[in-house]
Amino acid sequence: MRGEPSCPRCAGRVRAPGLFSDTWQCDQHGAVHPMQPVLPPSVEALNVAVARSQVPVWLPWPLPVGWLFTGISHVGDDLSGARATAVACSGPAPLGGFGELVLVAEELGVGVGARYAGLDGPDPGDSVSLYKAADAKLMAAGRPTPMFHVPEAPADRAVYVGEARGLWLWAIAWPEQSALLMHDELVLTDLREAGAELGLLPCGALSPRLLG
Repeated sequence: MRGEPSCPRCAGRVRAPGLFSDTWQCDQHGAVHPMQPVLPPSVEALNVAVARSQVPVWLPWPLPVGWLFTGISHVGDDLSGARATAVACSGPAPLGGFGELVLVAEELGVGVGARYAGLDGPDPGDSVSLYKAADAKLMAAGRPTPMFHVPEAPADRAVYVGEARGLWLWAIAWPEQSALLMHDELVLTDLREAGAELGLLPCGALSPRLLG
């Protein structure tokens, strides 16, 4: 059964626009874009999400060896389209064991990236600065993209944030050591531009990180 939309910042219930408000409302955070239920990992679900997104749908492509696409969620309603996307992938961690990575593209103030990062949010604040050296770099849609480590994140994960295509780009890795992927020439593709290659994407079990 299809779940209900929720607040992107706290996962709480939201009220749909109605007689007294023309925006979705969270009791704690006020006006928000609604976060839609997580879609299980399948090429069909991904195609639907990609087709309606107004923001990039980032995924390492090609995926690291042994890694799988493990789910997607988006923030926005049927009128506005997706204002944020969160894509999960999972596989062998660089230092052994199991690793997970969630990549978020979002407009300013949406707050879902900060939620997955374990921050109060909605935006990364002083973690991103034009006046300090980047802690890591990756390629996003063919462009070198500086990424900044967020030290305030919980100890069970590593969080990096940067800017790509004028939007926040968050990379959240579990466990913390899995962030070594960020230093291994990670190449991200906007799946809106992937075309028929989406049919080749290997899918795994739904990541519980997207439900957190």
